[in-house]
Amino acid sequence: MSASVAVYRNIYTEDRFKQAYGSDDTASGSLRLRQKLAGKCRCSRRACLHLLRERVPLFSWLPRYRLRKWILGDAIAGLTVGILHIPQGTFAVVSLMTGSVVEQLVPTPLAFNSSSSEAADFEVQRIGVASAVALLSGIIMLCMFGLQLGFLSTYLSEPIVKAFTSAAAFHVTVSQLQSMLGLRLPRHTGTFSLFKTLALVLENLPHTNMAELLISVVCLAVLVPVKEVNMRYRHRLRTPIPVEILMVIIATCVAYFSSLDSNYNIEIVGHIPAGFPKPQLPAFHTFPAIAGDTIAITFVGYAVSVSLAMIYADKHGYSIHPNQELLAHGISNTVSSFFTCFPSSATLATTNILESAGGHTQLSGLFTSLVVLIVLLLVGPLFYSLPKAVLACINVTSLRQMFLQFRDLPELWRISKLDFMVWVVTWLSVVVLNVDLGLAIGVVFSMMTVICRTQRADCSVLGRASNTEIYRPLENHSKCYEVPGVRILTYNGPIYYGNRSFFREKMSRVLGLTPEKIRSREKARKALEKQEREASVSTVERGIANTSFSSVNDFFESETSEKDVQAVLIDCSRVIFVDVAGARLFTQMCTECQKIGIQVYLANCNESVLKILTSSGLMSHMNPQHIFVTVHDAVMYIQQRREKPPENTPTVWV
Repeated sequence: MSASVAVYRNIYTEDRFKQAYGSDDTASGSLRLRQKLAGKCRCSRRACLHLLRERVPLFSWLPRYRLRKWILGDAIAGLTVGILHIPQGTFAVVSLMTGSVVEQLVPTPLAFNSSSSEAADFEVQRIGVASAVALLSGIIMLCMFGLQLGFLSTYLSEPIVKAFTSAAAFHVTVSQLQSMLGLRLPRHTGTFSLFKTLALVLENLPHTNMAELLISVVCLAVLVPVKEVNMRYRHRLRTPIPVEILMVIIATCVAYFSSLDSNYNIEIVGHIPAGFPKPQLPAFHTFPAIAGDTIAITFVGYAVSVSLAMIYADKHGYSIHPNQELLAHGISNTVSSFFTCFPSSATLATTNILESAGGHTQLSGLFTSLVVLIVLLLVGPLFYSLPKAVLACINVTSLRQMFLQFRDLPELWRISKLDFMVWVVTWLSVVVLNVDLGLAIGVVFSMMTVICRTQRADCSVLGRASNTEIYRPLENHSKCYEVPGVRILTYNGPIYYGNRSFFREKMSRVLGLTPEKIRSREKARKALEKQEREASVSTVERGIANTSFSSVNDFFESETSEKDVQAVLIDCSRVIFVDVAGARLFTQMCTECQKIGIQVYLANCNESVLKILTSSGLMSHMNPQHIFVTVHDAVMYIQQRREKPPENTPTVWV
């Protein structure tokens, strides 16, 4: 037996509903604002603990840490990433962008003697510029945190994030090709840098170092199958096989005992400076020259970090706090800039390695930091013979998940053609142009699609499902019927200056508000009013009393058949906001409808829409009692008003 519902109640206009059940007025709104501000400023033990857990996540996850289940994975993942951090920079794209800024301000001289005293000064200048970029980037991020601009990450939609990270993976892969092939090539930055690098690699293929190529082939032959085993049997393995650590150790030993660098001229990590770096002031005087490039580096680094955080948060079912990301990266870049560091960010390769190696929490970062610290202070020389080709292979194979995002494209095409276009445009822009410019193009294109969607929103005619209070679009529901004499419309989008012309065009077409019809009805109305005035004067002069004449509305009702539209009801449930231009258009449409004898009613208006419509003066052209809580309330009111004079408490029966 199917369930049923029966309701018998009064018909509610917005005013009557507010009188019966109360409403939030301006005073209560300001009170809520004061309460919210007071809650933010209140100092208590609970508030302090909440702020501490929010700003220092360690106090949030550490009490819930599962020691036996997570410690091994965190340790192996942290050690793996730590070893990879020794010879590499963080994110290849950010490193290249920083190197480009340094090269612009402190270019490498043509005649360069690395053993001269001038070389030391030259190196100090370059380090000062790189540190200044890191400091300014950190300051920008801290300012963004102070202004709570983390919401900007909401403009990184899922198609943008996946396309951006996938395209950035191509940049990283291409940047590693020369290390895998043993080529000594200059770095390219700026637009079309990926194709310039590829062209240079292809041009120098005959100069490939066969020993390094063989090392790369062997590494790939080991890394790819083992990573596939880790992926397929991740639920059975307590912790993934630490293939990256094993590969680094084995390759270092083989290279050391075989003297591969001297016998086959392979490129190795080489000398790693020992000792903790001494504090050094960045080159503050370069701030004006590096400001523009630093802003681009800051946004690219933040976009990469937040994008990766979003991907893994979605994969593992947790949430991120974009403002906290700004605080963390801001502090990191600001403090590290005084220790001769360049800008840092999350990186595609090491993040994937961390996750695939079994990392669970931020404790893995502690192990990574310990490895780097121990290497700096004690065991740096042990990695002297590590071939760079091995590191390049580890980085490339760790990007597997980024490349696999192409598999989402068929489903994305099936779900939304516009989101598919956002994905493709972002990917092509990042690959063809550059990371920073491509990301900007992707965001702008995505926002343009949103604007286009609001501009071209549909206007539907609603019909009533028999014996229910449910109203659905007639074109999609053949068994729904249109209420006689009432045209119920719904507009699926906001009404603002960008789409007001489209809204007017659709409404005019549905209601038949042609200029000719409006002029003819207006002319008839004026003629009738003139006739009524003359008749009234004549009646008074003859002394005839209690004689009534048809009003203008009665004239239109008599001239209109039951099949014609006598009232238009606009369902505003899907109108999320209205601006001043949209409100004025509402007023204009209401006036035009009244000129041809059509009464206008509104239903399901949210508070903000209703407030703007009221403030714009719509109520001077429309009866306030024609605004209803639901569509069904308005329909019942219209029908009961036609059947008999309006009662004090009209009712609705469903």
